[in-house]
Amino acid sequence: MPINYIVRADVIDISADTPQPTDEFLVDTNVWYWLVYTRASMGSNPPRTRQLTNYPGYVHQALANGSRIRQCGLTLSELVHRIEQTEREIYGQTTGVQPPPTKQFRHNFPAERSNVVSEVQAAWTQVTSMASSIEVTLNDGMTKAAILRLQTEALDGYDLFLLEAATASGIVQVITDDGDFCCVSGIRMFTSNQTVLTAALAQGRLVIR
Repeated sequence: MPINYIVRADVIDISADTPQPTDEFLVDTNVWYWLVYTRASMGSNPPRTRQLTNYPGYVHQALANGSRIRQCGLTLSELVHRIEQTEREIYGQTTGVQPPPTKQFRHNFPAERSNVVSEVQAAWTQVTSMASSIEVTLNDGMTKAAILRLQTEALDGYDLFLLEAATASGIVQVITDDGDFCCVSGIRMFTSNQTVLTAALAQGRLVIR
C-alpha cells in the first residue's frame, strides 16, 4: 500500500540544491549510517545507490561550502542498534547459518561483539569529527513535549526526541531520508526520498532555493 504522506514541512531536493555557508543542518541517523558505517551495504537490506551517493555527497559538499553540520547524542543509540543488527546479519551470511537472536549474538559471541564495538567506535569518531553536538536534556518537559508531538505527527520514538532536541537548539533544517519528517510543520527537510519529493510537489511544499 502506498504511503499517504500529508506534507507539512518545506521539502528540498538535495540533488538539485547547493548547501550555503549560512546553512545549519541536523543530520538524521539514517544518513550517518550510510555515511560513516562502511559495511552498511553488506546487510540483508542494503541501502539504495542514491542513499549511498546523494546523502554523503550532500553532507561533504555542505562541509566544503562552510555549512554547519550538527549531530545529536540521541543518534548514538539508534546507530548502535542498526550497526549491531547489520553485523549480526553479516555474521549469518559469512558463516552460512541462521543469525542467532540478538541477545545471544551480544553475549555468546565475544569476537563478534568486539567487532560491533569497534565498528561503532569508528563510526562515531567520524560523526564527531564532522559535526558539532547539540545539547540534549532528557527531562520531564521534553518527554511531555514529545507526547504532545506524538498526537499530531506520525513519528517514532527516536525521532520525537531528536526533533525536540533540534527545536530546543533552534535548528529547523534536517537532512534525512525518513519520510516521516515531511509531516512535521515548521522544519525544512533536505532529502532525496522520491516518494516524499513527489508528494511535496503535488501538495505545493517542494521548495527550490
